[in-house]
Amino acid sequence: MNTAYGLSIPQTLEEVCDPQRIALLVYDMQVGILSQLKNADNVTRQVLKVLTAARNAHVRVFFSRHLSLPKELMGVSQFRMAMAWQRVDSPEQVNPWFLRDNPAFQIIPELAPRSTEGVFDKLTMSAFEGTWLDFALRDCGINAFIIVGVATEIGIEPTARHGADLGYIPVLVTDACGAGNEEAATRSIESLKFAGDALITDTETICGALRKRSGVGNA
Repeated sequence: MNTAYGLSIPQTLEEVCDPQRIALLVYDMQVGILSQLKNADNVTRQVLKVLTAARNAHVRVFFSRHLSLPKELMGVSQFRMAMAWQRVDSPEQVNPWFLRDNPAFQIIPELAPRSTEGVFDKLTMSAFEGTWLDFALRDCGINAFIIVGVATEIGIEPTARHGADLGYIPVLVTDACGAGNEEAATRSIESLKFAGDALITDTETICGALRKRSGVGNA
């Protein structure tokens, strides 16, 4: 651990993975989003491995859910985004996919959040914009977050960048992040590597780091 001016500056993954200073963010693992992925089962397995390791290490866990507003409450940016995603030409053709009471909005049952874990809804791609996540992390003294979920090129990259701008250390678990477009996801990961703010790792490595903190063996 490097130090300067009374600060402890973590550099390695093991240094960052202090259960008292890191959280896990499970990003948008919702029924309606996973149904659009070709490799949804594999992504779910990898996310579950990281989630289990985090729980065993007593890491604080947060789940995000992407929310659609009723069309009567949608604004310009929401209509523009919905039209682009749904490939329609007019607001009248938009169908809100993730309304609050729609089964597609819910977290997949394999990852059911516990009563001790946070669940928050968002309209934006960054999980920090317009939500209570930043307040909750800071209030707990957290300075880093592990991020898994979907999709790398749509919301995970913006969340990692936003988190870094807020002073957090993002830890991106590449094989526990799904993508709708693999080429775009690769560009996102390479861009984050180039910026240097985030730590880039994989499921086996992050789970091993968390196991060391939890005292749980590999068996």
